[in-house]
Amino acid sequence: MSTLRRMSPRRSYDQYCSAARALDAVGDRWTLLIVRELLAGPRRYTDLHADLPGVSTDVLASRLKDMEREGLTTRRRLPPPGAAYVYELTARGRGLLPVLEALGAWGAGELGERRPTDAVRAHWFALPLLRALREAGAGEGLVEVRLEEGDFHLYADARAEGEDGPVYGEGPAPGEPDARLVLDAVTCAALGRGETGLREAVRDGRVQVTGDGTVAKALREG
Repeated sequence: MSTLRRMSPRRSYDQYCSAARALDAVGDRWTLLIVRELLAGPRRYTDLHADLPGVSTDVLASRLKDMEREGLTTRRRLPPPGAAYVYELTARGRGLLPVLEALGAWGAGELGERRPTDAVRAHWFALPLLRALREAGAGEGLVEVRLEEGDFHLYADARAEGEDGPVYGEGPAPGEPDARLVLDAVTCAALGRGETGLREAVRDGRVQVTGDGTVAKALREG
């Protein structure tokens, strides 16, 4: 019997409603956060587990199987010398980018001050910053971001980029970026909540911008 057929029966709200059908596929705990991680491109199971603090190994494995069954992800083996399995989003899975952006905007007001029990990863700020760049009219390009928590890079105007490849990635940019941003998590949270705009934060000195690309020039012109 195939792996997919050994999975638990598909749960459904059994409601003829598009919202209910969507929640049949992504409404389980952790599913959308797994999508958030895979928007960075293919990830190994161990990488996913490390960047999803609080998820058990059994739950993560179960969610990944469910997501494969729903056509949100695929699993493939890397060629040698890697020889490890990675998970990646399908086109249907990448289509959840605007859903996550909207959900993040809706929940931004709940951030407040960081609680002692809150985990944080630098790249968790990628989606709010993508929205801030879009609202600032910064155009398209590769942007490197430096926080105290770590570095990551993202692709401005990522709705188009996300159709074919990663929306963001951990670590420095893979090439010369169009802009480099240096800021802190507090400013990132303020941008996510809409308390300030990116151009305003640049003018106020809360975001430092370097680089000669179109994105850097657009932000400095603000």
